[in-house]
Amino acid sequence: MHPELRAKFPHAAYIDPTARVYGAVEIGPEASLWPYAVIRAEGFLVRIGRCTNLQDHVMVHVGYNAPTIVGDYCSITHRAVLHGCTIGDNCLIGIGATVMEGAVIGENSIVAGHSYVADNTAVPPNSIVMGTPAKVVRTRDSFVANRVNAMLYLRNALAYARGEHRAWDGPDYEAELRRWQAEAVREVAARNA
Repeated sequence: MHPELRAKFPHAAYIDPTARVYGAVEIGPEASLWPYAVIRAEGFLVRIGRCTNLQDHVMVHVGYNAPTIVGDYCSITHRAVLHGCTIGDNCLIGIGATVMEGAVIGENSIVAGHSYVADNTAVPPNSIVMGTPAKVVRTRDSFVANRVNAMLYLRNALAYARGEHRAWDGPDYEAELRRWQAEAVREVAARNA
């Protein structure tokens, strides 16, 4: 792991040696930064939530007039760009998607791969958005799928921190995956009771 960033963010699960972090940045416990992820916060704050993963080649930057805030249990997938936006808890931002300044993505949402979320777009919770410019195409609570994805990345991050690169294989993995799914389903049921 990156020794300087490990010292600065001791509660992160994994920070790849190639990750770069500059400026006013907060990284929550059990979060992970994967190969070539970059965070720059020259003028405002960037906050990355608990158990959130920034996957390979993700770029997070503050806006001209806004911080970038990413909630808990989010997956910001490969090559996504976040620029001065707010991402709610339990969201998945798809491969190659861009979320621009002032945009707000509500909790439990999915932004489809290669979508472009324009400045100041407000996406309600439990939405699936896609396109260029991105539009809400359906309403669906993606809490379970998004929470499980974040937990998969937490398992992987802890394994990578130990130098192990096959965390998604074998009976222990299968059992843990079933446990996470059951816990997420119970959490949704309790919330909706």
